[in-house]
Amino acid sequence: MVTPVAVTGAAWSTALGHGLDDVWRRLLAGEHGFVPVDTPHRLRNTWAAALPPHGEAPASRLRRLAVETLGRAVTGAKLGAGGANTRLVLGTSLGAWLDDAHEREAPLHTWADDVARAVGAREAPVALSTACSSGSDAIMVGAELIRAGAADVCLCGGVDVLTPSKRLAHSALSTMSPTRPRAFDVRHDGMLLGEGAGFLVLESVAHARERSAPVLAFFRGAGSANDAASMTSPDPAATGARLAMERSLQDAGVAPEDLGLVNAHGSATPANDRAEAEAFNALFKTGPRPCVFATKGAFGHTLGATGAMEAIALILALRTGVVPPIAGLEQPDEDFPCPLPVGRPVRHDERLGLSLTLGFGGFDTSLVFEVPR
Repeated sequence: MVTPVAVTGAAWSTALGHGLDDVWRRLLAGEHGFVPVDTPHRLRNTWAAALPPHGEAPASRLRRLAVETLGRAVTGAKLGAGGANTRLVLGTSLGAWLDDAHEREAPLHTWADDVARAVGAREAPVALSTACSSGSDAIMVGAELIRAGAADVCLCGGVDVLTPSKRLAHSALSTMSPTRPRAFDVRHDGMLLGEGAGFLVLESVAHARERSAPVLAFFRGAGSANDAASMTSPDPAATGARLAMERSLQDAGVAPEDLGLVNAHGSATPANDRAEAEAFNALFKTGPRPCVFATKGAFGHTLGATGAMEAIALILALRTGVVPPIAGLEQPDEDFPCPLPVGRPVRHDERLGLSLTLGFGGFDTSLVFEVPR
């Protein structure tokens, strides 16, 4: 088994707020962050999980959210971003690139360079853009840098912002719900977009012990795959999602029956919900099946940030011993293969969980975390 990596800090910026504990309480209460957001365009739905202030330009918003959220993560870990042998791994989908002419004139990683300078990083950042899996892939790459001895500390995660082009695209694709997100509900009809950021501080266990750092969780393993089925739709057989989860469990040295919780992608589009159900049914053929929850009904689909935000939600669920209800879920699909938290929080005593992210272009990423005993 590969040596685990310590998670010593975490921070997010969400439509429900910024504090880990405050946002977690609102998730447990079943709240959501959707509000009407002005648009000159005709959309299937004008609601989105936007962060104030709403009038800020996307490019500056992207950088500010990243810098502020990273700052809280390193402060919580009692570290700095400019430490020796510290690397930044930053992910986004397309950030502000489609909506800002100045952004399009520069390489897509320019925003990450700007963020690294703003937080005082010594090394150039690694910048990722793998659609909705960007935040998860940033965590996976950060953990691998530590495992390979290329870094002692990695600040990794994702950030994304709400822009007109993204709203228009998802409205045109009919992935945008005309009502509200209802993941794994018989009435599911799509997602609503959100924006936000999530970052983890990862350290080698030796480095964390040397400075007596409090450990929030251990990163145990990761797996990825690409189903190559479509630019925008998942493989109905969910081969990529299943492979990503199987590889993450193999990497972690655990079996499917060892998992107690799964944070699903839970986008609430019928195609994605069916694909996840198929993947879970294939993975958990025998033995107990884990409780599956999801947070896009509260945070919106934050695209390149979603995997990192959901990794934080999984860690908090494992640490607190309680799973938030899936916002919007009222009439669960009877064919869904795993238990779901409906209408109220569910208590548990599990310590090992998995977070699954499915991205456009077939990017599938699975992360396994464990909390200390």
